[in-house]
Amino acid sequence: MDKRNKGKAYEQKAAEYLKTKGFRILEMNYHCKVGEIDIVAKDEEYLVFVEVKYRANAKSGLPQEAVDFRKQKKISATAGFYIMSHHLTENTAVRFDVVSILGEETTLIKNAFPYCFG
Repeated sequence: MDKRNKGKAYEQKAAEYLKTKGFRILEMNYHCKVGEIDIVAKDEEYLVFVEVKYRANAKSGLPQEAVDFRKQKKISATAGFYIMSHHLTENTAVRFDVVSILGEETTLIKNAFPYCFG
């Protein structure tokens, strides 16, 4: 399986996991001119932008460690574009989560990082 198909498979696994936690999946692989977000979902009143990271093992570090500040800024900018293009208000409750998949273990990290500007 190539890297792209493997990524899609783990994103689908993450979406199924989120559904078991009560999330409603709105979009998978949202793309715009600014970037890409793996999963856009609703969790109660929150609009949640989810980054999915997978590692077979921890030799290269934990999956969530790959969501560095540069990646956070890119996701935040893409989320801003999503909010604007969907005509949502600035009062929309937004959260950034990471689904970390390490081997067979899936972990949800809510509020993994704040909205990053600039």
